[in-house]
Amino acid sequence: MIKYFPSNEKHMFPITRMRRLRQDKFRPLVRETGLDVMDLICPVFIDETIAEPVEISSMPGCFRYPLDLAADEARCIADMGIPALILFGIPKEKDETGSHAWGEDDVIQKAVRAIKSETGDDLVVITDLCLCEYTSHGHCGIARGKKILNDPTLDILGKTAVSQAKAGADIVAPSGMMDGMVHAIRTALDDNDFRHTPIMSYAAKYCSAFYGPFREAAGSGFTFGDRASYQMDPGNSDEALREVALDIEEGADIIMVKPALPYLDIVYRVKKKFKMPTAAYQVSGEYAMIKAAAQNGWLDERKAVLESLLSIKRAGADMVLTYFAKDVAIILGSE
Repeated sequence: MIKYFPSNEKHMFPITRMRRLRQDKFRPLVRETGLDVMDLICPVFIDETIAEPVEISSMPGCFRYPLDLAADEARCIADMGIPALILFGIPKEKDETGSHAWGEDDVIQKAVRAIKSETGDDLVVITDLCLCEYTSHGHCGIARGKKILNDPTLDILGKTAVSQAKAGADIVAPSGMMDGMVHAIRTALDDNDFRHTPIMSYAAKYCSAFYGPFREAAGSGFTFGDRASYQMDPGNSDEALREVALDIEEGADIIMVKPALPYLDIVYRVKKKFKMPTAAYQVSGEYAMIKAAAQNGWLDERKAVLESLLSIKRAGADMVLTYFAKDVAIILGSE
C-alpha cells in the first residue's frame, strides 16, 4: 500500500513521478539537449598521390579523396546541410621541415581553392594547421635529432596559416600543441590583412591512444618517439584549463578539446569556465570502436552514434568534429 508523505515532503513520491514525462509524446518537449546537423563538422582527407577514392581500412566508410574530387565531396557535404568541413592533406612529397604545407600549389591550398569555387559561402572551410602530415619524421614541429623544437616551428605555422587563408580558408585550426602557436598565427594573419580569419585552436589536445586510425588515414605516423613532449598527459585536467586560457589570451576564437568521449569532463570544465565557442573532436579511434562493435553485432550503430554525439553536446560542446557527420545528417534528415 502506498503511503503519502507529510505536507513538508509533498514533492516526493507518489506526488512526484519522474516517469510521467518520459512518455514518447512528451520527450521532445522536455529534452534538455538536442543534436542538430548544424552542430557537425565533417573531416575530409585530400590525397594528391591517388586518382580514385581509397577507403581507410581502420575507418570503414571513410575515404581519402583525390584532389580532383575535393570539390565534389565538399558539394555533397554542403547539400546534406552540414555547415562545415575540416581538411587534412596528404602531399606527394615530405621533407624534414614540412615545406609542402605552405606552398601556393600544395595539396591543401589547391583543395581549398577548388572547394570554395564550387561551394562559395555554402560551406565553411576549415584547414587543419599542423606539420605532421608534411614532415618526413611525422612530428608536428621541426625536429633536431629526436627533439621537437618549439620556437622555430612557430614561424612555419604562421606562414602556413597565411597560405591557407590566401587560398580561401574560412577558419584555420592549429593542432600541433606548440607553445605560443596561436599568438604566432594571429600575428601572421593580422600582418597579412587576414584580421577577420578566425582561429579554431586545438587548445586541449591529449596524447591519446585513440588517434591510431587517423595516422593511417593521414599518413602521419611518426618515425621516432611519440608526441608526449607536446601533447597533454591524459591524467591532467587543471592543465587543460591553463592551456585553453593561454590560447584565448593569444587570440583563439574557438577552442577545441580532443579527443571527445574520454575527455567529456574536460569539455564540461572548459565550457563552464570560459563560455567560449567550444568544439570537441570525436576522433578516429572513437569512430573505429563504434564501427567495429556494430559490425560484430555488439552495438546498434545508429543508436550508439547518436548517443555518443549527444553526450558530447550535453557536456558543453557547441560543435562536434565527427567522421559520422554524413551518416548523422542522413539520420536527422529522415526524422
